[in-house]
Amino acid sequence: MTAEELQSGHIFLLDKPLDWTSFQAVNKMKYKLKREFDLPKKFKIGHAGTLDPRATGLLIVCTGKFTKKIPEIQDAPKEYWTEIKIGVQTESYDTEKPEILHQDISNVTEEDVKNALDKFLGEIDQKPPIFSAIKIDGARAYNLARAGEEVEMKSRKTTIHYIKDVEINFPLVSFTVGCSKGTYIRSLAHDIGQELSVGAYLTQLRRTKIGNYKIEDGTSDFLENEYRFENL
Repeated sequence: MTAEELQSGHIFLLDKPLDWTSFQAVNKMKYKLKREFDLPKKFKIGHAGTLDPRATGLLIVCTGKFTKKIPEIQDAPKEYWTEIKIGVQTESYDTEKPEILHQDISNVTEEDVKNALDKFLGEIDQKPPIFSAIKIDGARAYNLARAGEEVEMKSRKTTIHYIKDVEINFPLVSFTVGCSKGTYIRSLAHDIGQELSVGAYLTQLRRTKIGNYKIEDGTSDFLENEYRFENL
């Protein structure tokens, strides 16, 4: 790979580590590429779809002229491996906040869980979590929420294309979900808990696919050679 190729355009498929923001991942990669290839100060680089800090998996990074492909990639359907814990909730709908509102789940059956999952297939109304990057009057929702301010999120349409590979080991339930752009899996976990009347939150999330790009195909030159992502 050369500096000219990077500026002409390249797509990297990265496996984002836990607790890194997407912004941090891109910044670290930008710094390393600029240093290794003596790239200009205004070298273009960006990611095609944010992953929450508590999520891992596929983060697509485009360089140079390929940054123009970002909107197209962002619009593509996504796939995630998901694990939720039922019978308890958190304010953030994931592991960022401590558990609250514990409920007895002894009467919840595997059939109940599968029936609940089926109800979310197709187009649904979904409220994003208050701990999200959505802007409200110019401010990020998560900043408002962390400051203790009341945040009202508006519902939006989203589509769940499929839910498969369901595994139930109470209180944990895992599955693979395919969804449209803009779907919040944290909100899906929360809503499944509400459907079961016992609450739930997201314990693990790994993005496995964006459009035709798959996490197992992350074999760009950057990943194949000495430039391992964990060493950025």
